[in-house]
Amino acid sequence: MGVPPQREKGAGRRKRPRKEGSAAPSAQKEGSKASQGGPLPRLEPAAAEYFRRAHETLKSGFGSDEEKALFVSNVLEEAEAVPVPLSLDPAGSLLLQALVPSASPAGLCRLLQALSPSLRLVARHSCGAHILEAALLRAPLLIQEAEEDSGTLEDLVLELGRSVQEELSVFALDAHASFVVRTLLQALGGARVGSDGGRGLQVLGTSHSRTKQARPGSEGPTDFEVPDSFLSLLRGFSESFGELISEFVANKFFSLCLQVALEVLHRKLPEACSQLCCSVIGYLSSRNPAAGQSALLVFLKDATCSRVLDKVLEVSDPKALRAFYKAHVKGQLQALATHPVANFTLQRLIQAAPRKLLGRLFEELSPGLEEILALEHLGVVTALLGACRKQGAHQQEALQGLMEAFHCWEPPSRQLACAPLFASLLAHEVYYGEEEEEEEETASQDQADPPPRLSSVSYHGSLMLQHCLHFADPSVVLRSLAATAPQDLVTLACDPAGSHVFDALLASPSVPTKQRRKVLRLLKGHYVSLACSKHGSRVLDAIWSRATLPAKREMAQELAEHEQKLRNDPFGHHLVRNFALTHFLKRRRDWDRLQEAEKKRRELFAEILED
Repeated sequence: MGVPPQREKGAGRRKRPRKEGSAAPSAQKEGSKASQGGPLPRLEPAAAEYFRRAHETLKSGFGSDEEKALFVSNVLEEAEAVPVPLSLDPAGSLLLQALVPSASPAGLCRLLQALSPSLRLVARHSCGAHILEAALLRAPLLIQEAEEDSGTLEDLVLELGRSVQEELSVFALDAHASFVVRTLLQALGGARVGSDGGRGLQVLGTSHSRTKQARPGSEGPTDFEVPDSFLSLLRGFSESFGELISEFVANKFFSLCLQVALEVLHRKLPEACSQLCCSVIGYLSSRNPAAGQSALLVFLKDATCSRVLDKVLEVSDPKALRAFYKAHVKGQLQALATHPVANFTLQRLIQAAPRKLLGRLFEELSPGLEEILALEHLGVVTALLGACRKQGAHQQEALQGLMEAFHCWEPPSRQLACAPLFASLLAHEVYYGEEEEEEEETASQDQADPPPRLSSVSYHGSLMLQHCLHFADPSVVLRSLAATAPQDLVTLACDPAGSHVFDALLASPSVPTKQRRKVLRLLKGHYVSLACSKHGSRVLDAIWSRATLPAKREMAQELAEHEQKLRNDPFGHHLVRNFALTHFLKRRRDWDRLQEAEKKRRELFAEILED
């Protein structure tokens, strides 16, 4: 067991150099698609120069909000003369994207009126789609403020939405227009979604990683009020999606639109969401049924359709989940868990399962945990442990099954090794470098050899330990952590994933204070190493915030001896300030009073939160 090394992103690929002054390749490619009916409209040189200077002025900033509002209004008024060429121009698109978030209702109305006659062309273009997205996200906020022209703006959004609904098969199947459809659904529902399907188009000139990590609330509120007319149109979209499922459910762009529709409907129109879920499952389960099993199993193994089913399970109620299990996947969970695609949908089912259904899932999956781990489908195991933690059921059975999979349940002496085994995702024989059949013969020799050190921590191994520490009885894992070598605990604390194990140790209400202190006491003598680590310093800070005054004195005493080293360290200098080590060395009484006051402040704050 263990995660294989992943190839570095971009390794082995060479980028073709782009000529200076040329547009981005994606823009050129999609621009040619949109222009299959003829050449795209272009800006005149004089107009392009005006808008270029306008963008520079906008970037430079303004002395007041009134000055900026006047500037935005004037530029949008000029844009009315060339709305389509400006929207399809890479530089012009960036300018409009910067202007729209500050546009007034009247300005946004004029922009939408100018773009509506060319909606299909603009929406299917890599630059134009950005403008429509920005306008659709801005419109509900302006309508909510009930300013002048908000009624006209509402009518324009509805008109645009009806146009998209009438040609949904055209817009939802296009690489760029599908983003407009997804944004439109969120605008109509008054809900920004955080899933992959809800993310907007990547802005030209920005890195993909930055766009991918953007939070759903970074461009506005995640929930906002919308008119009843918007929700009525959203209900109409639900019916349109239901009619098109049979033709386009396997299309990846349509699939993403459908996922966003399900998520928005779940939050705003639950009944319509349930009907659409039934339509999806009903259609997929009716295609080419095989003898003795549901036809849905085929689609669970398809990369595109399985994403839709993921979302269906995520938004379904407990009754629908039980019906789904009984009709389609009962007796097939082990095969799904070992499939490279279907195991992800199984994870969604496990995460959403109510307590009674979880028992049936656990009964089917527990005998095959070792095979699932061997195939490195670790998300299934962590989802199962997380569900047991959430529902408060089958926790000890899950822990025993996990330890059996790592070969550390029997003999009982091996149970003390479970924490490093989980963290490294290595079976007992692999971690200790021994073969099971030779263990008894070499037992005496092994006792003399130093135990192996923890060299790396797996993300999923860290999750397993965190879930186990939140179980009602985490004593087995606590005993293992208490028996772990201090240097291995330091390695765990300094690891990006492993440091969160200490968060669970400190936060879990089921961990007794005495056993928590027993584990944390092993870090004594290694505080400086922790303080000079990015993640270790965070762990040390968390321990400090929950420590008693005598424990803080011990920590401060050890760290103060290396104050100069910590002060010069990029991470350690934060702890010198947070722990007030200068006061500890020079003004001990002031330091004691400061810690007492901090303790009282925390207790008072905790009481306020409880009330």
